[in-house]
Amino acid sequence: MISLKNVSKSFDGGRTFAVNDVSFDVREGETLVLLGSSGCGKTTLLKLTNRLLESTSGTIEVDGQDIALQDSITLRRRIGYVFQGIGLFPHMTVEENVAMVPRLLGWSAKKRRERAHELLETVGLDPKTYARRFPEELSGGQQQRVGVGRALAADPAYLLMDEPFGALDALTRDTLQQELLSLKERLNKTIVFVTHDIFEALALGDRIAVLHAGRLEQIGTREEILKKPATHFVRELFAKPAKQLAAFGGML
Repeated sequence: MISLKNVSKSFDGGRTFAVNDVSFDVREGETLVLLGSSGCGKTTLLKLTNRLLESTSGTIEVDGQDIALQDSITLRRRIGYVFQGIGLFPHMTVEENVAMVPRLLGWSAKKRRERAHELLETVGLDPKTYARRFPEELSGGQQQRVGVGRALAADPAYLLMDEPFGALDALTRDTLQQELLSLKERLNKTIVFVTHDIFEALALGDRIAVLHAGRLEQIGTREEILKKPATHFVRELFAKPAKQLAAFGGML
């Protein structure tokens, strides 16, 4: 579905690399979590995947086609993107925010409205209550639900999610994590999810790609990474969480 081959990105002419020779595939229908601290290249990889940034070297393919040969606007409209910090348009209603991509695609007003209301129900917001509200009238968790609905509006096969729950309180974050798992099961989307939270990665990822200083340290299931860390960095990163999970009876 999505394939990265020897992808690198430098912002200073090759003196340093935000992403350095990264290769992995994202399988159809899976959630791949990109895990790492700030500055490790997670968000850069998302932006490279939908051409918000252009890679310095390497190849990225979506559906077997090199994205460098595709129109960038058309590509982005096929890939849902949930931003860090939500990114709703404050001057637009909830309905208008959700219907943004369908409007750009030329859908009729009736079809846009029906799709927006359908998606609000999908993400747990009653359109009768929320469709005409503005973002400032919503809680952080409700705004994030709208962001997910907007990303799903044109029924993309892929969702790129950049730390979507990072600014939320723990209880709201846990609720939205569980709802994302449920949503994925119902809609069968392929998701690339960025986080710096180890427990979020363990909860959501079918596989986890651990990044450090622009390089891919390991990619594997939660069990593989916890039980068979490939590098010293991965071993140290997961040592404390593994003990905490063991203390609470595994939880995996």
